[in-house]
Amino acid sequence: MPHTKEKHMMKRETRIWNGWLGALAALTVAFTAVVPSTRAADAADKERELLAVLKSDAPKGEKGVACKLLTVWGSETAVPELAPLLLDPELASWARIPLEAIPGDAASAALRDALPKLEGRLLVGTINSIGVRQDRAAVPALVELLKSTDVDVASAAGLALGHTGGRGAMRALQAALGDRRMEVRSAVARGAMLLAERMLAAGNGARAVRVYDTVRDTDVPEQRLLEATRGAILARGAEGLPLLLEQLRSADKAFLGIGLRTARELPGVEITKALADEVGTAAADRAPYLLLAVADRQDAAVLPAVTAAAEKGSPPVRLVAVQALENIGNATSIPVLLGAAAAPDKALSAAAVETLVRLAGTDIDPTLTGRLPASRGGERAALIEVCALRQIHAAVPEINLSATDKDAVVRDSALTALGLLGGENEVKLLVNQVEQTTDAGLRSEYEEALLSVASRAGAGCVSHLMPLTRRSEPALRITAIHALASVGGGEAVAAVVAALKDANGEVQDEAVRALSTWAGNWPDDVAVAEPLLALARSGTKRSHQVLGFRGYLQYVQADSQLSDPKRAEMVLALMAEFKQPEERQSAISVLGAIPAAASLDALRELSRSSDDAETALSALVSLAGRDIPNVSRETRRAALQEAISESKNEATVKRAQDLLRRLR
Repeated sequence: MPHTKEKHMMKRETRIWNGWLGALAALTVAFTAVVPSTRAADAADKERELLAVLKSDAPKGEKGVACKLLTVWGSETAVPELAPLLLDPELASWARIPLEAIPGDAASAALRDALPKLEGRLLVGTINSIGVRQDRAAVPALVELLKSTDVDVASAAGLALGHTGGRGAMRALQAALGDRRMEVRSAVARGAMLLAERMLAAGNGARAVRVYDTVRDTDVPEQRLLEATRGAILARGAEGLPLLLEQLRSADKAFLGIGLRTARELPGVEITKALADEVGTAAADRAPYLLLAVADRQDAAVLPAVTAAAEKGSPPVRLVAVQALENIGNATSIPVLLGAAAAPDKALSAAAVETLVRLAGTDIDPTLTGRLPASRGGERAALIEVCALRQIHAAVPEINLSATDKDAVVRDSALTALGLLGGENEVKLLVNQVEQTTDAGLRSEYEEALLSVASRAGAGCVSHLMPLTRRSEPALRITAIHALASVGGGEAVAAVVAALKDANGEVQDEAVRALSTWAGNWPDDVAVAEPLLALARSGTKRSHQVLGFRGYLQYVQADSQLSDPKRAEMVLALMAEFKQPEERQSAISVLGAIPAAASLDALRELSRSSDDAETALSALVSLAGRDIPNVSRETRRAALQEAISESKNEATVKRAQDLLRRLR
């Protein structure tokens, strides 16, 4: 028996060579596709070059590379040079690579002839290569090797017999299932099942069933039992249903798992129906998993089964079914999904809405829109939400009708939908509702929807908003200000500026706040700059002056038509005019965000003022850490060094030190 290290190497090599089963075939096909037949002469020349390397005194590493290349360029001519290498511990694995790929019996014979001369891992590797070549002439030798006292050799032989096939192989494997060594029985069982797969593919399901059942009745590792159980079910076809259900009802999670896998594979409409019935009687903790298996099947009974589960199943089953309909559902699934969307179960409702939003098909949108007129209550609310999320603009006229619905759920859904789909017409509708509604809570709902729609509709809806600015009720004028600010544009700016002179103080305050936080469409809204500066200079309230100052600073930063030097110039001019500490602090912070030489110079100067020193030093650090046009790295480093020397704030010093290290 080989020692532990050698056994480990054998197992590793077995795994590696098993991986070549598909890889070598793919490699051969790929090279056949890219090397035209007209290059046959070149191939022969290349083969001669590689064989010359094998015959030479070249290092074994080079010979190994030559062996690998012979996988592509080699022919039967190369076999005599490769065969002796099967006995070389350092080159055997490299030699087997081309011997597995070279067509013709010569390579197969070389591998067979080497068997009596080898032992241990070299023998295991050669057996694996014979399995790759599926060499039936090697079956007698492999049968003998099944009896080897070396567990790894016997195991490799069992697996190779499964790859080679033939009656002799099957008889030998069935006999070897009685081997007292578990590792050998496991490999033999795997080999037997490989042969059973061939039988099944050839249409001989009865023989395959006998093989799988034999393995199931053998003391082998659980993994082999699971594989045999799956094979036994599939080989039986429709008659495998009882065995499949046995696994699905098993208390053993591994066998339940193989049952769920096989439930996806065993074909037939009747099987699907039976599995769907099983979902209804299965334990609560496994019914959802079984339904997922049903949903993954491919036959006409799947959609009705999943749809029924979505309508009538237990809560966990309904949730899974609703989610599954996203991939398999169609327009016929819509009624059940809408029922789930209107259900009180929030998780189920959300899943149903998501499925409806993602449901594919050219008939989905027309079907949803067509159901809207007759819908009521929760179903109507769900339909409206889905139409909005699917961006079905054809549904807007019907949604408009629900904007005043007495059912709060339907009305909320409609107003939210209009925020996503509405345009100028909906602005006009909502303005009317805001005007006519006296209930404060309801008016707030309409106002929120109005702001959403207005921001989407843009400047074209300003004319619909202007009537609100002229209403006697201050609250309506304030709503107009909010809506105009959400729209932006020169006309909206002018209307809000006019509200600064409103007779009502609250309206004035809202106008100031709107202008100071103007989030319009820069640079189109530059008209906001002049009234903001006027507010800062001569606002009737101190709060208006502060907001005007801040708003003007925001404008300076937002207007994309201003160059950075111009921004710095405007901020410095503002600071020269306004001396209040609050304004100066705000301006200094803005300077720290403007990458201009004037900003850096001003901040260095301000950092020497006792009143503004720490604010200026913090802004100086922020600015010096950035690239600034026409400012050298040396100047930036000097500014950071000043901050380190002068600041009393630990955080400012640390930031400056970190940035200084990066600039070095």
